[in-house]
Amino acid sequence: MFAEIVRDGAFLAAGDEWAQARVVLVGAGLDSTVSFRPGTRDGPRAVRYFSQCLEEHSLALKRDLRALPFCDLGDIVLPHGDVAGALSLIENVTARLLARGKIPGLIGGEHLITLPAINAARHFYPELAVFHFDAHADLRDEYRGVRFSHATVMRRVAEILGPGRIYQFGIRSADGEEIFYAREMTRFYPFRVAESFKRAKEEIGARPVYVTLDIDVVDPAYAPGVGTPEPGGISAAELLDTVYRFAGLNVVGFDLVEVNPTYDPAGLAPLLAAKVIRELVMILAG
Repeated sequence: MFAEIVRDGAFLAAGDEWAQARVVLVGAGLDSTVSFRPGTRDGPRAVRYFSQCLEEHSLALKRDLRALPFCDLGDIVLPHGDVAGALSLIENVTARLLARGKIPGLIGGEHLITLPAINAARHFYPELAVFHFDAHADLRDEYRGVRFSHATVMRRVAEILGPGRIYQFGIRSADGEEIFYAREMTRFYPFRVAESFKRAKEEIGARPVYVTLDIDVVDPAYAPGVGTPEPGGISAAELLDTVYRFAGLNVVGFDLVEVNPTYDPAGLAPLLAAKVIRELVMILAG
């Protein structure tokens, strides 16, 4: 069924049988277009490793991973250096999971993995909206002559979804072209997250939502292990508080991207990413 996936460790308390799982985690360690500090290919492994530091039980949600139907399939084997081939593999795996009623959860890897995942999801959910949490707008038309990049990913997503379908939270870095494009094409909420997210949740109602969360939305004091750190972000506590507010949203897929353990010897970024994923799994599978 998933010959292109290899299992290399597992997320905390995750099974390896996907048939009965509600949420299915998959690693997608793409690291081809990172513009500053490479190393995101090791993100999935680091997130899984640091997940073992956590408890299976969540005090905030009063739930336990061991009682929930979710699994960790492993990592998609990506042809590094072949961006188009890698994106095709990610889209194919995501589509097969969606076709079987699963909620795919991708662990990145650079942010470009979001594009094929959303391209797969929009065929199953024509009214799909995207909630995008990030330090960077990622709305450039091209970056250093490249149109498919982690710096252009939300521009490509906006092109396939159309105007007003992307809600961007926590953005604190963008150039003039991106800001102009955001005003025309996205729901742009710079700097803060909590209040903007509350309004967006009320607006979106029961529509299907894909969540893409770049860990650098958090200030680098809390998560230094990212490819492109940007000072002035939200705290780890605010991020988790926002994740708890996902309850009641019709989340049909998600990813957590840009964890770069190479620059994080203490493991703060992968540990925070693991906790976010733990809470998301509990909300979505519970």
